[in-house]
Amino acid sequence: MSQHLESYLLISSALFAAGVYGLLARPNLVALLISLELILNSASINFVAFNKFVFVDKAAGQVFAIFIIALAAAEATIGLSLILLLYRKKDSINIEEAKELKG
Repeated sequence: MSQHLESYLLISSALFAAGVYGLLARPNLVALLISLELILNSASINFVAFNKFVFVDKAAGQVFAIFIIALAAAEATIGLSLILLLYRKKDSINIEEAKELKG
């Protein structure tokens, strides 16, 4: 099976589209975090694919992908802790409940 840049970009754009749809359509905060993870993973796939096909000898794409993975882990940790606090306060993880916490 031959690998082309277009196949990686197609998979990445499908992940990005699914992530954007999840951000716009879901009122659940956990679903929003999962959608953000999909968007970050699509960016990571883009960096690695362009590193493989365009910049063959450089490792910049892989370094960016590792940075994105670390950023996603930090984002998930902080997001899940905020969701847990919201659930303790309001007994719901609906995004509409979070809007009531505005100061």
